[in-house]
Amino acid sequence: MNKHILSHIIHSKKAGKKLLAILLDPDKVDLSEVPVLAQKITANADFIFVGGSTVSNGDTEKLVNELKAHTTIPIVLFPGDYSQITKHADAILFLSLLSGENPEYLIKQQLKSVPFLQELPLEIIPTGYILVHGGTETSVQKVSNTTPIDAGNILRISHTALAGMYMGKQLIYLEAGSGAKSPVNINIIGAVRKELSIPLIVGGGIRTKEQLNDAYNAGADIVVIGTAFEENNQLLDNLYT
Repeated sequence: MNKHILSHIIHSKKAGKKLLAILLDPDKVDLSEVPVLAQKITANADFIFVGGSTVSNGDTEKLVNELKAHTTIPIVLFPGDYSQITKHADAILFLSLLSGENPEYLIKQQLKSVPFLQELPLEIIPTGYILVHGGTETSVQKVSNTTPIDAGNILRISHTALAGMYMGKQLIYLEAGSGAKSPVNINIIGAVRKELSIPLIVGGGIRTKEQLNDAYNAGADIVVIGTAFEENNQLLDNLYT
C-alpha cells in the first residue's frame, strides 16, 4: 500500500512547510464546474479533501472521478459516513470523532468501513477529529449528534488532542465546522501544537488570507478551506497576493 501522502505531510512538517487543502462537498459541487475548480485548486493547494455529512457514495465517486480527470494532486476522502468510501481516491482520513461521546463515530463507523478498506488500495491515515464550537450549529454536530468542545476550554481540547496522539493517531484535525462563524482560535491552535509531535490540521470558518496566516503562525501544518471556496472560487487567487 502506498504511504506517500502521510510521509509527505510529516516531511513537510519537519521542513517547516505549510500545506493547504481544499474541501469539496459532492452535494455542493456542480460537476460541470470541476475543470475550472480543479485548475484553481491545482495551482494553489496541496490536497483536495472530498466529503460531506450527508453525501452518498455515488456522488462522492462521481466527483472524485471527475477531479481525477483534471488534476494530479492527491485526493483524500474526508468521509462523514463509511458509505462514502470509493477506491478512486488516493487516501482516506480514517476519522475518529474524539470530541464526542457517540460510539457511532468513535468506532462503529470505522468497523463498518473495514470490509471495504480491506479490498481497496487507499492509503489509510488514522486521524483524531476534534470539533470545537465555532459559533453556530454545524452539519457535523447535527449528523454526529455530539456537542463540540467549548472554545474556552483550551485544556480539554489540548488533552483530547494529546489523548488522540497517545492512541496512535497520525494526524489531529481541529474543526470549527462547515460554515462556522469563526475559525478555531489561535490560542487553541497554539496550545494544541505545543502538546503534539504529529501534524496538526485546522479547518472551519477560514475565509481570508489573514485567518489562513494566523492559523499557520499559531501552529497548523495543514489548513483546510471549504465553505469559503464554495461561495467564491476566486478566493485562492487572492490568498497569496
